[in-house]
Amino acid sequence: MATVFTKDKSAEATVVSLSDSDVSVNAQRQGIPELGLPVKQKQFWWQKRGAYDPDATATQPSVFDDKDSAEKYQPPSNWENVHRFDPLFRWTWREENSLIRKVDFRIMVWACIMFMALELDRSNLMQALTDNFLVDLHMTTNDYNLGNTVFKLSFMCAELPSQLVSKWMGPDRWIPLQIFLWSIVAVSQFWLTGRPSFLVTRALLGILQGGFIPDIILYLSYFYKHFEMSIRLSFFWMAMSLADILSAILAYGLLHMRGVAGKSGWRWLFLVEGLLTLVIGLLSAVLMPPGPCQTKSWFRGKNGWFSEREEKIIVNRVLREDPTKSTMHNRQPITPSTLWKSLCDYDLWPLYIIGLIFQIPITPQNQYLTLSLKGLGFTTFQSNLLTIPYTVGHIITMLLVTYLSEVWNELTLTSMIGQVWALPFIIFFVVADITTTSKWAVFAITTVFLAYPNPHPIQVNWNSRNSNSVRSRTVSAACYNMAVQAGGVISSNIFRADDAPHYKRGNRQLLAIACGNIGIYLLTKVYYVWRNKRRDAKWNAMTEDERLAYLATTKDEGSKRLDFRFAH
Repeated sequence: MATVFTKDKSAEATVVSLSDSDVSVNAQRQGIPELGLPVKQKQFWWQKRGAYDPDATATQPSVFDDKDSAEKYQPPSNWENVHRFDPLFRWTWREENSLIRKVDFRIMVWACIMFMALELDRSNLMQALTDNFLVDLHMTTNDYNLGNTVFKLSFMCAELPSQLVSKWMGPDRWIPLQIFLWSIVAVSQFWLTGRPSFLVTRALLGILQGGFIPDIILYLSYFYKHFEMSIRLSFFWMAMSLADILSAILAYGLLHMRGVAGKSGWRWLFLVEGLLTLVIGLLSAVLMPPGPCQTKSWFRGKNGWFSEREEKIIVNRVLREDPTKSTMHNRQPITPSTLWKSLCDYDLWPLYIIGLIFQIPITPQNQYLTLSLKGLGFTTFQSNLLTIPYTVGHIITMLLVTYLSEVWNELTLTSMIGQVWALPFIIFFVVADITTTSKWAVFAITTVFLAYPNPHPIQVNWNSRNSNSVRSRTVSAACYNMAVQAGGVISSNIFRADDAPHYKRGNRQLLAIACGNIGIYLLTKVYYVWRNKRRDAKWNAMTEDERLAYLATTKDEGSKRLDFRFAH
């Protein structure tokens, strides 16, 4: 029986249609080292693992173990890691697990720190609101909404161009430059004078920060397998929440500087956090290697971060799981024709729609939290510190729901939990009389509401899985995040000044959207199940010779391939 490249339901690993005995017999006949037995890998470090031998071979079966299929997926000669690719290379579970921890420390931790820098400079506006920011600049809440809209529109418009620049320059060059440039704009907010300067800085921040998230996600895919990305992306977004906590603590101290040098406290907040980001941007320029086989530098050491054997493990373990990751060089630009192909990949559109709508029911309450707390009678400093409890809860629920999505092998319904969570709280805000409710009760309800299980890490990785090529993944990551920012634009205009202070009309709109979102998730599930069944029917109707002929001659790319199955 011939080897055929397919994906399982969750798109976690390559599936080979040879039986274990066939693989072993073929390997012995051809003098090929034996492969490791499939082992259920841990999603979290603290998980207990079943009985296994850490010194057993970890190399898993792949399309490279069969002569016919291996030829179809051979990495091109210009791929930056081709010198470490070796289909006969074998390694142990002990080596692999130790190396993953090393990659986490060297690559993932700094990616999280860079994301914290982004979050500090885009979310500290919420803390500034509690220090009479709007009054000092002679603005209204509608001006605040407009500023958020301008930021998100600019962020959204910069997503795809930023991805294209990153793919051309390399994320190791483009991302540090991004951070450096937006930190300059962040610092300049110290000198804001009114509505025009406020809107200009919001626009510049959006333009310079747009694309950062998909750029980082593409960069991380060089080092990790698909199933490993979900939990790491949850830590990535956990870093964002930690930045919110840090920002609240910094705000508590920096806003006390109101009057120093005759300046408002919020000005010092923008200045200090912008300078902190500037330092992170400069360090990023020397701490981000181009890829797993390019870590040598004057700063990272003449021998680099990984040995030759470790480089071979990283390259081969990732490529054996997804051979499409070698289809483009890490400095290879996206051409107009490949860009158009990716944009026209309608099988990814359901995920873009989800990206557009899933955060809308929660975002308005989040953006207005500090203003709402002040309106309830809390002081400036209490309002900032009271944002910390929901952020901590948000971290816990996000990690939990991401873990469950992998354990249950269910992406759609797990992601939908956030919408179900939001419904009773939105109903409360629609029907309750806030003026007669204890401010601490309102605070507690709002805190639990905003601690909802955010499925964003699941959906980002889901989008990456269903792209099935570097070309498509580059564009789809930007398109998905553009949809998220477009959803933010909608969110920023639901609570209006004429609906203040309790926003009953806005909450009714949020209730309707949350109910509609549940329907969209269910329809997405139905769509991908239907698409997979149609492909199964076509693929199963083909003979083995016809399948090999398809693999040899097909011009289908990415998720269009008949041997690919959508994760859902």
